Amino acid sequence: MAVLDLFNKDKVKVSEITLDDKVFGVEVNTHLLYEVVKAQLSNKRCAHAKTKTRGDVVGSTAKPWRQKGTGRARAGSKKSPLWRGGGTVFGPTGRENYKVKLPKKIMKAALISALTSKCIDNKILALDDFKMDTVKTKEFASTLNKLELSNCLFVIDGRDFNVEKSSRNVPNMKVIGADHINVYDILRYDALVLTKPSIEKIEKRLG
Repeated sequence: MAVLDLFNKDKVKVSEITLDDKVFGVEVNTHLLYEVVKAQLSNKRCAHAKTKTRGDVVGSTAKPWRQKGTGRARAGSKKSPLWRGGGTVFGPTGRENYKVKLPKKIMKAALISALTSKCIDNKILALDDFKMDTVKTKEFASTLNKLELSNCLFVIDGRDFNVEKSSRNVPNMKVIGADHINVYDILRYDALVLTKPSIEKIEKRLG
């Protein structure tokens, strides 16, 4: 079992915490991480591009010339895709669905792999707790400096208005609750900061 030093907000060691091997000590499956991150990014994607079909193009519906006798090819409409300014065939419609749904077991296994990879790389910092009395970005940034953090994912026990608001304008970091922890965010940031209550919540959820 992995044992982490438990620090306070001033980065003074207060105790130690033992991590559950079922969550922080499994074999890392890199292909699973790839599939889940790809699915998460795909689910964030929105369809914006749209082209006009021959039904959307504004123009006359009159036949350009008679069917026979002119020597030219048959033509029924100026809005034909063959004509300049005509409609587009098989173009994007703006209604494309990029959503990908993966089984819960795969999502859970990938999340455990991501947590384990951070543990193996010694990129997890454990705090006894983290509370703020008021919304103060300067105070939050000062705490990050004391903890020697610059690019990190901050995981707290639940919703904390003061912490979340104080962190919004701090670059290269994100604060989320333990219930919303995900593979993409874990891998995106260099360090993972976990409070003791959030560790207990994660282990209860995934263990």
